[in-house]
Amino acid sequence: MNPILQTLLQKLDEPVARHAELERYYTGTQPLAFLSPEAKEALGTRFGRMATNLPRLAVTSLTERLRVTGFTGVDIWDDWLRCDMDQESATAHREALLLGSSYVIVWADRLGRPLVTVESAKQMACLRDPGTRRLQYAVKRWETDTTTEAVLYGPDEIVRYRANATGATIHGFQPVESIANPLGVVPVVRLLNSDRILDEGVSEIDDLKPLVDGLNKTLADMMVTSEYVGRPRRTATGIELTEEPVLDEFGDDTGETVTVNPFPEGNRMMVSENAEAKFGQLDAADLGGYEAAVRVLLGQVMAVSALPAHYVGSLTDQPASADALRAAEASLTARAEARQQQFGRSWEDVARLIVAVRDGVDPLGVDVRVQWADASTRSVAAEADAVTKLFAAGLLPASYALRRLGYSDDEVAEIRAARRAEVLDGQAVDLTRLVG
Repeated sequence: MNPILQTLLQKLDEPVARHAELERYYTGTQPLAFLSPEAKEALGTRFGRMATNLPRLAVTSLTERLRVTGFTGVDIWDDWLRCDMDQESATAHREALLLGSSYVIVWADRLGRPLVTVESAKQMACLRDPGTRRLQYAVKRWETDTTTEAVLYGPDEIVRYRANATGATIHGFQPVESIANPLGVVPVVRLLNSDRILDEGVSEIDDLKPLVDGLNKTLADMMVTSEYVGRPRRTATGIELTEEPVLDEFGDDTGETVTVNPFPEGNRMMVSENAEAKFGQLDAADLGGYEAAVRVLLGQVMAVSALPAHYVGSLTDQPASADALRAAEASLTARAEARQQQFGRSWEDVARLIVAVRDGVDPLGVDVRVQWADASTRSVAAEADAVTKLFAAGLLPASYALRRLGYSDDEVAEIRAARRAEVLDGQAVDLTRLVG
């Protein structure tokens, strides 16, 4: 068996348990933590599920601020849209933010056009050169109904392997097809979520997991307290208790009796013939302590995840202004801009591979820069006013002002063409006479 394939398949299997745990937190299906064995036994399965899904919010709040709007230096936007990367790029960001990395494969379709696909870190792994940090090899593994398939991507050759069994991990793979790679580089790009040099990818929810566990435990305690002592308990003295027969599993009388409360829990009125009987109630439990604990934990969650208060539900009676909301989201915006820098180099490598597949050039010789949408929450009116003033002062050209307002390159070209047509119409110029 190919030793490189074996090494890559081992790397693919290493984080399986970690990925499963991260997905449980992302879907809010993780078990309750900080719960004693006695409490678990007492609650049994009656409690159901109690989870506040802040990990998903932490991931999606960053993903919605990472939107690629174009590339400069090369014209690949039509290929980008044809491969649905305007939607699939968000999936790549979400996977990388959750699992620590995601992958993009660039190859040619049956018509010879560039084909770009987004892949999960659960199916792909890679080896990179420690000197240049560029990918040397990559592998993708998946299962069919009867086989396990694997593709080894190299700089010179792409080989497909097959194991005639499902669930195969690193054994039993035999080569079934080999394709020459004319690009000279591995046609795979990894989006790595890391702010350190030697990290192999970190999840945005790693730091959130213990805090979310504590928050879920506090909420569970509050719900249990609310069920048992949150409502006032009634008391009665001078009342004779009643006895009921004990029945067996078939409903037959066993001859034994048990003393029970004469007033079932559902009765709203208690009546007694004894003149000495007295009724009252105990004070309900104060749940304010749980609210204070929840606020402390939410404060830590906001500090770790950069989520503003209005994202996690900490609202005030007075609605915040647009400027106050933008100020509250400043930390989240800065984090999103940092992720743009991390992922930007990967998307530029994808653009280089698209040009190489389409034009047959060396991808290392392609100069390209990625463009991102503004990561901050902007008021449309305020942004338009600021851009208009800069344009009126002559500091910005019209095309750049339109891009500042969020229009894509295609939309800017259409707007400029429409404006030219309107000017010619206003001057009563017949465009058909100008042609010819």
